[in-house]
Amino acid sequence: MNRILTLLVYMALVTWLTLLAASFIRAKMWNLTGIKKGFGNRDDIDELSPLAGRVDRTAKNTVENFIFFAALVLTAQAAGITDPKLVMGAELFFWARLVFIPVYYVGIPYLRTGVWLVSIIGMGMMVLTMLAIC
Repeated sequence: MNRILTLLVYMALVTWLTLLAASFIRAKMWNLTGIKKGFGNRDDIDELSPLAGRVDRTAKNTVENFIFFAALVLTAQAAGITDPKLVMGAELFFWARLVFIPVYYVGIPYLRTGVWLVSIIGMGMMVLTMLAIC
């Protein structure tokens, strides 16, 4: 498996873990009551705490960005594009997303946006590389 597909698999894992974290924190699954809620239908989940809200928004943002990233990676693979700039854009996206998650969890607003922008630049590099080759 090449580097860009490996990054796609890693990003899928990271996305899944953010969804798990959001579910875990929202249900407060660190105690027996939370475990019961987490394994139930979650009809009686409490209002989101500030941390739970940030973790939930992080998960949603990660899913949204993963969809675009996956589309770019799979399109590049289908087209047989292996340009190093494409891989560099994918790596920039991946590493920026890894930084984004804890920054958003902690709640650092301007840094969060800056790191998010770096990930978008990574995807932009991927798009520009693919358009330049086609």
